[in-house]
Amino acid sequence: MHETKYITGKKQADHLKEMDIIREHIAHNAPLSEKEKHEIDHEVSLVPFKKAAVIEALKIVQKYRRWVSDESVEAVAQYLEMSAAEVDSVATFYNLIYRKPVGKHVILLCDSISCYVMGYGKIYQALQKQLNVQFGQTTKDNVFTLLPNVCLGCCDHAPAMMIDEDLYEDVKEDQLLEILKKYSQ
Repeated sequence: MHETKYITGKKQADHLKEMDIIREHIAHNAPLSEKEKHEIDHEVSLVPFKKAAVIEALKIVQKYRRWVSDESVEAVAQYLEMSAAEVDSVATFYNLIYRKPVGKHVILLCDSISCYVMGYGKIYQALQKQLNVQFGQTTKDNVFTLLPNVCLGCCDHAPAMMIDEDLYEDVKEDQLLEILKKYSQ
């Protein structure tokens, strides 16, 4: 007689985490979805030739997958009738195209001279302490990735940071916890 084994406790948590990793791997390695193709087709319709839509195509892939894997570069290249090297050169040039996995929310902390003078260092230290990460790292719960950014274009309101597409100006240390709570839920 076959005995059924139930997965409990830590083994169950490890199993669920493993399944999430497998699902994520499949999602990032899958060919372009119909929705991605539809959105890329729209962008292609706005430019004189397919290759001109490569940045937008990469942004679309990233919107659905959170980052652009090598397999995604290949899929975009094939779809836009380009070489993978051409697509990769665009993807690696733009700092807002993520070529490595990132958390659910990306925090861009401006480290320009204006932000540096206006207290960037204190903001960075507070973020490091609250999130327990340094630049280029993702929190253990996969919610936040912290990245430096050369300029967010609001030097007159330094220090500045951006979370996803939300810009925060004149940031103070005591505001960070409240700001981060918005994205933790």
